[in-house]
Amino acid sequence: MPGEILEKSPANTPEKLEENVDYKTIKYEVEDNILTITLHRPEKMNAFTGEMMAELIDAFDRSDADDEVRAVIVTGEGKAFCAGADLSAGAKTFDYEARDDRPDKAGTAKTSSGEIDWSHASVRDGGGRVTLRIYESLKPVIGAINGAAVGIGVTMQLPMDIRLASENARFGFVFARRGIVPEACSSWFLPRVVGISQALEWTYSGRVFDAAEALRGGLVREFYKPEELLPAARAIAREIADNTAPVSIALTRQLLWRMAGADHPMEAHKMDSRSIFSRGASADAKEGVMSFLEKRPATYPCKVSEDMPSFFPWWEEREYK
Repeated sequence: MPGEILEKSPANTPEKLEENVDYKTIKYEVEDNILTITLHRPEKMNAFTGEMMAELIDAFDRSDADDEVRAVIVTGEGKAFCAGADLSAGAKTFDYEARDDRPDKAGTAKTSSGEIDWSHASVRDGGGRVTLRIYESLKPVIGAINGAAVGIGVTMQLPMDIRLASENARFGFVFARRGIVPEACSSWFLPRVVGISQALEWTYSGRVFDAAEALRGGLVREFYKPEELLPAARAIAREIADNTAPVSIALTRQLLWRMAGADHPMEAHKMDSRSIFSRGASADAKEGVMSFLEKRPATYPCKVSEDMPSFFPWWEEREYK
């Protein structure tokens, strides 16, 4: 079941997973090496639930384990991308201790003395579990934001590599208007994506804004007419799938994201050097050079599931504690 693998670290050790899982809140469709994950609760404007969290994590596990998947597109069904957290629980929506429907709730976060154990798994933010999993992805991730995207609907986009929007899309970091704070690791991601001043303006005001403002603020790359959005996303995914080496893409994605938090350029130099040394001796590098010289399309033989370099991963996994 998707909810049983919440603690996996699939970016480190991709494993072949069973195929054709019947998801309830998302759709998982692979065509021509491109995976499209569609948030699929259109009657609820694709509002986020614990079940959706578990299924999204499982979908990215599955993507990393499948060498046929070369790029991932995430979009929404119907008129919304994701309208934020499902508020059907009313006043206790964000009161995790009061909820009994969270799939990740394991016992209570209270200690024997009645204090809160802040390291307990049930304290963890479900949106953050999703964004951390997207951050670990070994495949490039493109957001195709088709409509309303507020709360977790916008913060889950931040670890995606490229974000495109429909001209009908609306965005909102509405947390302060709901009496809470930005979640899903957005205090780390958002300033890196749009800059600290823009991040603070949007999170302070909590207002909903349109695709044009999202473009000006650097949140999205471009916006399109609704019928042009997915073709535009697929064109980017197609260029990646048709022209690049999968292992090189997996390394490049992790190098750029993880070096965003490095404390010195020497950290980048160390990992760049090891990556170039490893890749330079690979069959992929030979194919890349010879296909260019011979003026033909490259066919890269190395696989993400089998041929990541021996130093990968170079980081220590962070625990929630």
